[in-house]
Amino acid sequence: MNNLFSFLVNDPSTIKNQYPIKNTSIFLMISGLILTLYWDVFDILITVWNSTEEYSHGFMIPVISLYFLWQKKALIQAEKFTPSWAGIVIIIFAIIAYFIGTVGDVYFALRFSFVFLLIGLSLAISGYKVTKITLIPILILIFSFPLPAVLQAGLTAKLQLISSQLGVFIIRACQIPVYLEGNVIDLGSYKLQVVEACSGLRYLFPLMSLAFICAYMYQVAFWKRSVVFLTSIPITILMNSFRIGLVGILVEHWGISMAEGFIHDFEGWIIFIGCLIVLVFEMWLFSWNERKTRHWNDIFGIISETAVKYNQTYKLTLLPILSASLLMITTLVFIQPLTERQDIIPQRQSFNTFPLKLDNLKGDISYLDKDTIDFLGLTDYSLIDFKTPQNQQINFYVAYYQTQKNGVVPHSPKLCIPGGGWRIAELIETQFKGTNFNRVLITKGKQQQLVYYWYQQRGKSIANEYFLKWHTFLGSLQHRRTDGALIRLTTVINDNENIQVADNRLQQFILLIEPNLKFYVPN
Repeated sequence: MNNLFSFLVNDPSTIKNQYPIKNTSIFLMISGLILTLYWDVFDILITVWNSTEEYSHGFMIPVISLYFLWQKKALIQAEKFTPSWAGIVIIIFAIIAYFIGTVGDVYFALRFSFVFLLIGLSLAISGYKVTKITLIPILILIFSFPLPAVLQAGLTAKLQLISSQLGVFIIRACQIPVYLEGNVIDLGSYKLQVVEACSGLRYLFPLMSLAFICAYMYQVAFWKRSVVFLTSIPITILMNSFRIGLVGILVEHWGISMAEGFIHDFEGWIIFIGCLIVLVFEMWLFSWNERKTRHWNDIFGIISETAVKYNQTYKLTLLPILSASLLMITTLVFIQPLTERQDIIPQRQSFNTFPLKLDNLKGDISYLDKDTIDFLGLTDYSLIDFKTPQNQQINFYVAYYQTQKNGVVPHSPKLCIPGGGWRIAELIETQFKGTNFNRVLITKGKQQQLVYYWYQQRGKSIANEYFLKWHTFLGSLQHRRTDGALIRLTTVINDNENIQVADNRLQQFILLIEPNLKFYVPN
């Protein structure tokens, strides 16, 4: 009992001498706890790396991180370990992120929790000086993480448009007539669609990762290293746009086979290598002055620390390690089991039974193809064109999800609309009779349409995509429900009517569907 009391009250430096523990024991204990806590996270990450080209480079990132740590081992061993309780604070923050990610199925929170945990452990075990050495190799792991689905969808849509526009500029520069409508490049005899896979993300994420690693190895001024990393973004966009333009030129002269199969994939590899060459050339230019006095190998490469003298015998402080371990064990016992919770799936009616007659409106059903349904991850949907006696049309679309987990999220119309060649002229958040929605005016040439859309969850209408994610998290935490739907209403603004007439049409339609909607999107 006296020994235990001494352990609890003594300062870490005293405990260090009384309770020496071997490095191997610590490593095995901490590694075992981390693997147990994050096994599912690692499993999902490996699946993403294996199935998604944008993140296939993820397999190499942990290896590179470990390699950098190994290169710095002499410098780490030469430092005196001075444990910091700030590490325990960061570990607590990591556990909070773990809780949010587990309960709300927010995978990016789980992944960042892992990085914060590693930083916290480094501080708690070895202190600030060693953590300063290990910080960048740990942060490199972030580049193996997929973006949150909402951010990736938005980034993909924007890159598709930018790449399409720049690609068409290149085609026109070669005196080839071409028409661009959204993401579709019309060459007259052929139409090339710049799909998601051609947005440039499959080059952007690997090149940004590589640029960050190069900037870390680049032994020049900090501003030069920052520029090298940041310019990887415009380099990728420009090179991908050049590829799209080149495909259009080749298709114009040699046919559609130039945009398919092996040739298409080979062009992708050539473009990535081209991006890498531009990146290396940029570093070569930035090091112009340094190369006058230093060899290139000294400017670009990991500085070896093997000359550092060290002769410490490690007997690590037990108290911070024990505190960190207890926090991880507590997380393992009380929080990790929450991952096994199954969503409650509420009873509802299928949209097959949605009425096709609402007051004086009559509806005609349309159907999505299976590939689209699978891509969107829909549980159920409704796609009906309602017509008034005056032949005015309202398109009614509902995408229902019985659970929004495993990265399944509704696709925001404001991201999809530009892909169809429409321009968003106005977008505001507003409300009508208690329904919060986004009011979007879109144009294509002289055509105009008015779009209302919102997200319906447990009887609440939500306009903002990020508030939707928060509401989904609360639903999972409080009610074990993440079900919900995207609702979109669209009407054409005729030449002989003003926009207020179209507003009234959609607002009256909201009042018509409201009594029925609760049977299909449960409160």
